[in-house]
Amino acid sequence: MNKDRAIVWGLLSLLILRLLAMLWVPLTDPTEGRYAEIARKMVETGNWITPQFDYGVPFWAKPPLHTWVSAAGIALFGANPFAARLGILMATLATLAILWRWGCSIVERRTASVAVLLTASSGLFFVCAAYVQTDMLLTLGVVACMAGFYGGLKGDRRWGWLFFIGIVIGLLAKGPVAGVLSTFPIFIWMLWRGGWRDLGRLPWVGGTIMCVVLVVPWYVAAEIATPGFLHYFLIGEHIQRFLQPGWKGDLYGAGREQPRGTIWLFWIAATLPWSPLIPLLIWRQRKGSMRDKDGLRLYLLLFALTPLLFFTAAANILIAYVLPGIPAAALLAAILWAQTGRSGVRWMTIGMIEIVVLALMVIGASFMSISTSPLPSDGPIVSAYSGQGRLAILDSRSFSAEFYTKGKITRFKTPNELAQWMKPGDGVLVRKDERAAFVARFGTSVHPSIEDANYILFIWNGPVKT
Repeated sequence: MNKDRAIVWGLLSLLILRLLAMLWVPLTDPTEGRYAEIARKMVETGNWITPQFDYGVPFWAKPPLHTWVSAAGIALFGANPFAARLGILMATLATLAILWRWGCSIVERRTASVAVLLTASSGLFFVCAAYVQTDMLLTLGVVACMAGFYGGLKGDRRWGWLFFIGIVIGLLAKGPVAGVLSTFPIFIWMLWRGGWRDLGRLPWVGGTIMCVVLVVPWYVAAEIATPGFLHYFLIGEHIQRFLQPGWKGDLYGAGREQPRGTIWLFWIAATLPWSPLIPLLIWRQRKGSMRDKDGLRLYLLLFALTPLLFFTAAANILIAYVLPGIPAAALLAAILWAQTGRSGVRWMTIGMIEIVVLALMVIGASFMSISTSPLPSDGPIVSAYSGQGRLAILDSRSFSAEFYTKGKITRFKTPNELAQWMKPGDGVLVRKDERAAFVARFGTSVHPSIEDANYILFIWNGPVKT
């Protein structure tokens, strides 16, 4: 099998594994379950302007593009995990297509193909390839911006338009942070490169008009629909979240405080099994030629490092924040790899095997019994309920349970409220740490049916113990 065919088979294998995971791995909590349920509510309520954290409660934390693409899948194929994930997979394929086309325009085709394979098989990228959240749409926007700017600067107006399309995607996927992740490396690179007159090759007038027409109306409509959105989103989510440790203003969960600089450790973990590749390749070239035609390597390096630099001082971060820089790191690695004159087939094979084995392990976990599965999802326990009664959850919230019941699981804060509602045959999810208190309160009126890592499903037998 020649190298080109091996790359194609590698990419097809990754795609097949991801499709199988979309079908068999349940939606995980809290992230996937939350965003999938927000998308399901969008379809159910018909409100495509304001995503809803709960019925009547606006979700101000993110713009709606990720919700729109997931909701579109649900509208077409029903409220199931595959449908919720489909739009994210399409965004992933679009990201890889742009990366490949850009790579082919600046290096030989095989190097571009290797870059796509390295990107697709990086641990975090593979997971996020069909994971219901915002970051893959942000990555699509940033990659489109960076590729479009580089190509547009050379005079190809089609690439120039892609730059502005990327801005639109980024602003509707994540907001102003998308502009920062794109314009910061571009500005630094232009300071190094010079030739500012070349900026005139991009379609600034038409591109700016397109951005205003496609982006501004939603932001205005969102503020009109739910006043206060712009202040919370622009100030809270983009300034206070990152600068205030343990930020208390988060309306949708606790801030995720990390030691400053943790983003670099996240990058090492996120890009496995390829993390050591760029430092090793640079080391190999230390005595050779370090020619950087058109500043391409510097451009890619800045592109790859910007998320790390931007979030180094941030107090509340997630590992997914490194995702937008992975395609650039992969393309840079592929270029350096090709210049070393070594095939690297063994390393590539070992890396691919690692990703495939891990993917199969995750898929296999979805077939384990509900009580032993390590997957953080309450979808299986809800699906396992075979009774004809209703379902409730006590003093807690499970987004995956809401999604799998299509919003029909009822939440109660106190046992007394629950007791007034329950009828024989109804089920209730109770946190494991509340089991003793729950049984002491209701006695033989309930019996345990099945449990997962978080909850026990109790079935109501009859009258409440007094």
